[in-house]
Amino acid sequence: MNIVDKENFEAEVLQAEGLVMVDFWSPKCEPCQALMPEVEALAAKYEGKAKFCKLDSAANKRLAISQKVLGLPTIAFYKGGEKVAEFSKDFTMEEVENKLKELL
Repeated sequence: MNIVDKENFEAEVLQAEGLVMVDFWSPKCEPCQALMPEVEALAAKYEGKAKFCKLDSAANKRLAISQKVLGLPTIAFYKGGEKVAEFSKDFTMEEVENKLKELL
């Protein structure tokens, strides 16, 4: 998984070819920590079909706000520089994987 921040978000996510999934998380967010192994497993399973990134929202507050991320954990999908789908707070990885398949 690629680590993104305010310095490389535009190049890595908004200017990327194809589908990009971004995991917005924070070190103090317990549900985020709990999801991380599942997010990484999903990234491994779909490697080469989509790009997977994670962004520490605590360290990049302005960027998270600019992406309208108001709660954690949030997983967002981007295509062609636009956010095309988002899951926030209460979701399952099954829902995320189904959306990923739909967008591919």
